[in-house]
Amino acid sequence: MPKRILIQLDCDAQPSTFDAIVAVDASTEVLLRHGGVRPDNVVPLIHGAMFTRGGVDLASTAIFVGGSDVAAADAVAARVAATFFGSARVGVLVDPSGANTTAAAAVVSAGRHLDLASGVAASLSTVVLGGTGPVGQRVVRLLAGRGAQVTVASRSLGRAEATVAGVRARSPEARLTALESSAGCLSESPLGQAVAAADLIVAAGAAGATLLNEAGRAAAGKACVLIDLNAVPPAGIVGVNPQDKARADGVAICYGALGIGGLKLKIHRAALERIFTDPQAFLDTEDLLAIGESLG
Repeated sequence: MPKRILIQLDCDAQPSTFDAIVAVDASTEVLLRHGGVRPDNVVPLIHGAMFTRGGVDLASTAIFVGGSDVAAADAVAARVAATFFGSARVGVLVDPSGANTTAAAAVVSAGRHLDLASGVAASLSTVVLGGTGPVGQRVVRLLAGRGAQVTVASRSLGRAEATVAGVRARSPEARLTALESSAGCLSESPLGQAVAAADLIVAAGAAGATLLNEAGRAAAGKACVLIDLNAVPPAGIVGVNPQDKARADGVAICYGALGIGGLKLKIHRAALERIFTDPQAFLDTEDLLAIGESLG
């Protein structure tokens, strides 16, 4: 059996050490790291993966697409997919900035307490604070894909509207609302009304930014699940700790970034195993959610 080779394609100048370590811990035997990858220079790297092994041996080569710029990584991933043809392909995992695996872990965790099955989730009202960042956009996409009503909140209304438009381009039936968030009073604002009606609130903003303060927590009296994906103090949702993992706090079940992180890593490792066993696999956001749900 040939050695497992993972080709790490990173859009940043320096490839992510986090992604490299996870790959090694997931039984990658040879790791080839490439930084500064763009759609206009990735094709020779893909050809090298496609044409050096044949038959069943090709399954022992796989590709990971990452980087901190999600849009750039998505463009690289699209070029990778367009380069394959016939049986000349290898397994691919797309997880820029860890956004796909983190979003999948957050939605799987929420689904342990709320019914997020397609069709059933239509009765749920959800709010994603910081919904225009890398992880926030993916959470919005996954929740909307299940049919939930999703409020996308951002300090920039224009960015929130762009996120809504991007998700609707993929899922025209998605039920989405773009709202501007601010440090002002929530109670009389449209966002305050959305928070008060929410069954699920996810904070996916920048590290160290509080997105739901004491007044916001008081307003969120209906929320069954609160998820804060910020691990850096102060908390993104006041009262939610990074270590929280299904901790009850009044009517809400709370998850923090570290409480989500264990499942995120399990999804990442399971996805790496999948791309080494199925050269047809091209794992993106929805595929990673399915893997997470299969882990129980």
